[in-house]
Amino acid sequence: MPMPEPATVYFGSVQHGAKAAFASFAAKVDEVFRRLDLSTIDKKDKVAIKMHLGFRDGYQTVPVFFVRRIVKAIKERGAFPFVTDNPTSVYNAVARGYTQETCGCPIIPITGVKDGYVERVDAGLHGVESMDLAGVLRDADVLVDLTHVKGHNSCGFGGAIKNIAIGGYAANTRWKKYHTVYSHVPYWDPDKCTPEHAKRLVDSCPYNCIKYDEGRHSLTIVFDVCNQCMKCIRADEGVGCLDIRQEHFSAFQELMAVGAKIVLDTFDEDKRFFVSFLTEITALCDCWGFGQPCVVNDIGVLSSRDIVAIEQASLDLIAKEGLIEKNIPPFLRTNLDPHMDLHPFQRLHGPMKDPHIAVRYAEKLGLGTTEYELVEILRPEETLKMKPPEGISETEPSFF
Repeated sequence: MPMPEPATVYFGSVQHGAKAAFASFAAKVDEVFRRLDLSTIDKKDKVAIKMHLGFRDGYQTVPVFFVRRIVKAIKERGAFPFVTDNPTSVYNAVARGYTQETCGCPIIPITGVKDGYVERVDAGLHGVESMDLAGVLRDADVLVDLTHVKGHNSCGFGGAIKNIAIGGYAANTRWKKYHTVYSHVPYWDPDKCTPEHAKRLVDSCPYNCIKYDEGRHSLTIVFDVCNQCMKCIRADEGVGCLDIRQEHFSAFQELMAVGAKIVLDTFDEDKRFFVSFLTEITALCDCWGFGQPCVVNDIGVLSSRDIVAIEQASLDLIAKEGLIEKNIPPFLRTNLDPHMDLHPFQRLHGPMKDPHIAVRYAEKLGLGTTEYELVEILRPEETLKMKPPEGISETEPSFF
């Protein structure tokens, strides 16, 4: 069977080689988006710019400065862009600077004002039979998956797949299906566990992931915040009522790949665009609603027509950059053992939360390829040789 052709991923580094606007990060954002060939965006197309607008005090999202530039480029095609996210984030987006005036286009709740504008779609994976797809995505002609890349406590990595796979559905799907899919794989045998032993298991967990209801004799694990330290398994030695394995964590990521496929299948292949910002890379998702220290240095911006390739490139660049160890929040029990072959996000969230799982599963589903060619534009080495403009910094009207 022939190997697939590598996908093209465009890259603009935050570093620049000249003291001039033409070499700046803003210019690179413009160029990586333009390189995607916007000619497939037709006049009057309705363009959904799916992004995460943050929550409460969570300000480390894609800056409105760049959103406006992408909106402008789409408008120049004669199309009608709009920014979209879940209703809660849209309602309070103004607190983080996102408005119709600052973005240059409307901001629309992805599932309507009451989170009920949805289409029930088949999923058929890990006990999840159906999900509620956002109706606004169904209405759009074009998708721009505009992503802030960061760590994620549920799946290790929040990137382009997560942005549409979870963000493209109603809250009922996000919270009651994605965040409970782990339990599709049994992990506790109540017949082997006494109330006293269950309480020992609860006490063994440093993350307070284990909950026990003695009245119902019910034990649950919050896999979203489990870092697989396995202290509970050691506490269970000799009893054998508890089982935590890779399948529990893989289920979440595999469902994400399926969710992303459902979203992408609603768009023609030439109407899908992916832009990922590898800046302000935090350990946790933007939905936590608070500012966080950056655990990886700013890297740059990526663009591609292939969601799998852009995800793989993001993970590779982050792995190459590594963690800023002094910035890791102390509440994370991080594995920094250099002898263990772990991605930086696995070091933060545990070895079973391998961020590559969703990417490989998406490739298996035919969403793209992990083989890619990274094309860097406006390289610092190039712009260093270019002559910067002469004159003063400020050229706009002033009081002087």
